Amino acid sequence: MSLPIIAVFAGGTSAEREVSLGSGRACAVALARSFPTRLFQIDANALPAEFDPERHVVFSTLHGKFGEDGGMQRLLDAAHASYGGCDAAASALCMDKTAAKERMAAAGVGVVPGECFDAARKPAAAALAAKLGDDVVLKPNDEGSSVGLQIVSGQIELAAALEKISAGRWLAERRVFGRELSVGVLAGRALGIVEIRPKSGRYDYTSKYTKGLTEYLCPAPLPDATTAAVRRAAETAFAACGCRDYARIDFMLSEKNESFLLEINTLPGMKETSLLPMSARSAGLDFTALVRELVMPAVQRFASARIPA
Repeated sequence: MSLPIIAVFAGGTSAEREVSLGSGRACAVALARSFPTRLFQIDANALPAEFDPERHVVFSTLHGKFGEDGGMQRLLDAAHASYGGCDAAASALCMDKTAAKERMAAAGVGVVPGECFDAARKPAAAALAAKLGDDVVLKPNDEGSSVGLQIVSGQIELAAALEKISAGRWLAERRVFGRELSVGVLAGRALGIVEIRPKSGRYDYTSKYTKGLTEYLCPAPLPDATTAAVRRAAETAFAACGCRDYARIDFMLSEKNESFLLEINTLPGMKETSLLPMSARSAGLDFTALVRELVMPAVQRFASARIPA
């Protein structure tokens, strides 16, 4: 059987469209070194007209809603298509930060205390502060790339931030002061740990996507025991949430050296300078080798589905 064409999906309709386009272009170039490859720019919540599940294996770099939340995965499943990354159920679970945290906590992974709420029924600032403390992180319950992230200190700032929330489901979390970490997981095994040091002290959208505003250390300078514990927590969370193939998992390491899992990114940023590729490089995988490893399980599923009975 000849190699399938790798259909790289990029763009999408979410707030993370521009990030996705950058990821898609980088991955298409890298994948073309190993496979016939075609880049599809996704402009609607639908499969592209020229996509053929009998010829294409999908490598999606879609982020956010209808890319990472199970929407596109459900369309691919209905078309009996092979695709890399988490299936629809795990994608939907991990996009719902609150539901994923509940699943991970049940598996024994430390998570940040928080409260989920609808914009139409916002809690009072005093009630949130009483539960979570004066330093609070507010973020949409189902967005990525730090979209909508707000870090506030004190009830006055918290009340002002809550006042601006007008739609959707939101998550308020106690702010953990310490070190921010990210670790890639490939085929269930944790790769290298990246430490993220934003110069502003806040790893928000601006710090994440503006060159020079954040320093990245990989491998993170951590004691061996801490490195092992974080990697073990990442692997446990990956399995507990039913993930497959790959993901990127983010943590905070408190000043008391306690790790708290923030979220699982099932389709993380995939430019050469993104966090998952950084994590992989410290484990000996360059960008070309990494994207080949990420898509190979889907290529194997494609081949297995076409073996004559």
